[in-house]
Amino acid sequence: MSGTDRSRYVAMLIAAALLSIVPAFPQEARLLEYGVPAAAAMDAARLQEAVKLVKDAVERDDIRGAVVMVARHGKIVLHEALGWKHKGYRLPMEKDTLFRMASSTKPVIATAVLMLEQDGKLRVSDAAAKYLESFNNWRSRTITIAHLLSHTSGFRIPVIFYPFDAKDGQPPTLRSAVDRFGKEGPEVEPGTSYSYSNPGFNTLGAIIEIASGMPLEVFLKTQIYDPLGMADTLNHEDAAKLDRMATVYRGRRGGDGRIAWQQGFTPDDPPDFPVIRASGGMISTAMDYAKFLQMYLNGGCYGQARPLSPESIRKATTPYARENETSRYGYGWSISAEGIYSHGGSDGTFAWADPGRDLFGLVFTQSPGGNNPRTEFQKLVAQACLDK
Repeated sequence: MSGTDRSRYVAMLIAAALLSIVPAFPQEARLLEYGVPAAAAMDAARLQEAVKLVKDAVERDDIRGAVVMVARHGKIVLHEALGWKHKGYRLPMEKDTLFRMASSTKPVIATAVLMLEQDGKLRVSDAAAKYLESFNNWRSRTITIAHLLSHTSGFRIPVIFYPFDAKDGQPPTLRSAVDRFGKEGPEVEPGTSYSYSNPGFNTLGAIIEIASGMPLEVFLKTQIYDPLGMADTLNHEDAAKLDRMATVYRGRRGGDGRIAWQQGFTPDDPPDFPVIRASGGMISTAMDYAKFLQMYLNGGCYGQARPLSPESIRKATTPYARENETSRYGYGWSISAEGIYSHGGSDGTFAWADPGRDLFGLVFTQSPGGNNPRTEFQKLVAQACLDK
């Protein structure tokens, strides 16, 4: 057996093992409701230890503020706001604070792609060139939608977008921006290696627009956000909700270990890019994103909405590419050896779903570069489960 064949064989064994430990989806589509830890077989004292980790980080100025949430068996057993939404103005973080989600957008984009596959409007095995003529060249025509979803397209493009050029007085579009990626093409053979790619996910956004016949933001709102009741989630700022948005503080660790903070994005700043993108850009709240996570734990439904089938959930959370020593990447999710799937965003958001414990958690900050105790928080939450 060659080295390549051996690696593929090992990857198949890992995928099979992960699928075997994921339990059957709940028989009922659980709607989130608040409950006490005991009702979800969780230790209240251990959960408060997890909260204290984050509270202490705020007090040390390791992070500026956070909203944390934990839910198990559909019961929200922890939901707290800590620290500051804007420290200079002494505006406290609130449970319904709006966060810039950055790459926490990617699981939502992968969900949109799988919804279109369910509707027969595309297949993940399709070449991107089927939808984008700019990919129909010797460099890019072997890139598939599955490659884009799993960061194995071979792209090594170091920017989210190249500079936008206005042509014939027309405003730039996601499609025109993505066309430049197809013309440049991959640096390595598609499907052979993992490399996190924002251009790859922006390409998916253009494919969603073409396959659905809708602008990306319209598809996301009408097909995902509205059906799931994600009333505060959008892909551009809402002037009526600016007072609920958190300021982003970017931290830099000094030689003494202390964090020096610089104010970054502030509500009402101009958008980062002139187009709606798929690599990031979503704005959401802890509660809205919680509904999205619960939909995954429910096997693809939430209330009367069923964005995904159980088979599509399994497809999204199956490991396809080796991300690092401890995790693999599926379609829009990073997947641990225990089958826990998660994603973070560069502005400080992080969420995970643990199907083995029927649990999800999130730590939302806007403090990138700080000393965020999210890993320790996640461990304590797992330890708080009394029956696993």
